Amino acid sequence: MDRSWISNPDRLSAEYENGVGEFVTFVRGSLDVQGLTKCPCNRCMNREVHHIDYVRYHLLIYGFLKDYIHWTEHGEQSNPQVPLGSPIQDTPPCMNEQDDEMAEALRYAAGHAYDIRSSSDLLSDMHPPAKQARYDKLFEELHNLLYDDCMKFLALTFIVKLMNVKVLYKWSDRSFVALLKLLHEALPVGNRYPMTYYETRKLLCDVGLGYEHIDVCKHDCTFFYNEHKDDDVCQICGVSRYVRKKIPHKRLRYFPITPRLKRLYSSKHTARAMRWHKEQRLEEDGKLRHPADGEAWKKFDSLYPEFAGDLRSVCMGLASDRFNPFSHMSTSYSMWPVILIPYNLPPWLTMHRSNYLLSLLIPGPKSPGKDFDVFLRPLIEELKVLWDGVQSFDSYQQGSFTLQVSVI
Repeated sequence: MDRSWISNPDRLSAEYENGVGEFVTFVRGSLDVQGLTKCPCNRCMNREVHHIDYVRYHLLIYGFLKDYIHWTEHGEQSNPQVPLGSPIQDTPPCMNEQDDEMAEALRYAAGHAYDIRSSSDLLSDMHPPAKQARYDKLFEELHNLLYDDCMKFLALTFIVKLMNVKVLYKWSDRSFVALLKLLHEALPVGNRYPMTYYETRKLLCDVGLGYEHIDVCKHDCTFFYNEHKDDDVCQICGVSRYVRKKIPHKRLRYFPITPRLKRLYSSKHTARAMRWHKEQRLEEDGKLRHPADGEAWKKFDSLYPEFAGDLRSVCMGLASDRFNPFSHMSTSYSMWPVILIPYNLPPWLTMHRSNYLLSLLIPGPKSPGKDFDVFLRPLIEELKVLWDGVQSFDSYQQGSFTLQVSVI
């Protein structure tokens, strides 16, 4: 049996995938009653035990141990006669835990959490060819080093961290572009670092960190959205959509929440925390420690027992308040963010800002007032779909489930 595929750095290739398939087939004969076995990926290194399907998933993400040629930990004789083919190459495993979760998130976005095949059939039939090509590129970027022989950063991880620094310290776009060019010149030849701000933003939008622009009528009558997305005048008041030259009077920024809710279950750590309100919350009569202790939550559970029966169903709160984006309180301009908060998490995580889901950024300069509900339209439409349920993957239980969401 030729095992030269272990040295193949391209884990999306047919050779590597077929090799992993041979390993899985070989191991199935030595599984315990629960279907568990040691995982020989670069992360677990035969120290952790997982279900065989999850082992296959790990091998496709993190790679096979380069020195594990004789599969003695999986029932093979200590000195088998195995033609090894080409010598094993050293492939530096520079993926840390943050990179691991990014890898998982991309695979869940593609629609396959634990049954990842070659790039030709990686996505299910429900994904159009354009989306398939996009995710193929993302998987390639995810496993590309920043430059050859780099031991610390993957290209995509470095870009994400750099964009985070830009936002934290409020760098201008021009200064950021200048830094991109300088870093591209400073890094070794052949590096995989983007040269323009456009390339950087495009890559992050493909990962699912982008948002949608929706033009709004000058008088907040309606959106230029869905069936009216190509209209030039408001269907209600007849006012022009644009101030001049395709510049709209107002523009709503909408951040879809479905991908982010799925990513809460894409990591086994957050997936476990999302069960806290059912499994670990201490119930005591007369004391309110969590929204689930309130009468409103209990009443909702009694009205919708099917929803309440799955502890992975997400209950959220909605909040909004004005803020001045210019930091000058004398300027009469206000914007209204609409934030969703998942209540499944324990209180110390629920109120942590990293778990706030920004869904809408309502433009100013004034409060939307009685027209606030108009701006909620895209969010309401998405919540209707989430109430009916969308398919997701629970990394904690290692299985697919129907994710349902409600706002209490």
